[in-house]
Amino acid sequence: MAYIVALTGGIGSGKTTVANAFARHGAAIVDADVIARQVVEPGTPALAAIAERFGNEMLLPDGALNRAALRQRIFSHPDDKTWLNQLLHPLIHRETQRQLAQAASPYALWVVPLLVENGLQDRADRVLVIDVDTETQLARTIARDGISREQAQSILAAQATRQQRLAVADDIIDNSGAAQGIEPRVAALHRRYLELAATAPQQD
Repeated sequence: MAYIVALTGGIGSGKTTVANAFARHGAAIVDADVIARQVVEPGTPALAAIAERFGNEMLLPDGALNRAALRQRIFSHPDDKTWLNQLLHPLIHRETQRQLAQAASPYALWVVPLLVENGLQDRADRVLVIDVDTETQLARTIARDGISREQAQSILAAQATRQQRLAVADDIIDNSGAAQGIEPRVAALHRRYLELAATAPQQD
């Protein structure tokens, strides 16, 4: 198992931008959001179970998951949200562990948006928080997702606070500015993580 650096941050903080910068340095990326999509792709048992419980309106014409319909359903039915989490979380965990075990670089960057919310920080050797101010988060989220300010604020309110994330951080990247501004910080952290991985006890 590679040395694991968990990367987290609130919505609109630029987690993907930072992860892509690490990837250019050769870091293996294991992305929880990507895995969450993979486990409900057409043909998977999980997607079949979702359609069986909630009906075919959860499927798009091409057979893919209708995420908007599912989001709406679980938002107004807490029991359904619990059922969905019990279905998906073990699948996501298993696939995450498989990808981390197969990481071909000395350390793996595990991108976990809800690291703090789900209490997963202890599963990583180190935690990197991508930090931006709230106003920047809102502006980026509204521009990217085409939603109202009220919708963006409600998403932010449902996530961990900046203070909660920073409390578990070993390293912080301030991503409030232009994307190219993070490159020197990423390069320095990449070197640091290679050093840490080289001296860390080997894990099975």
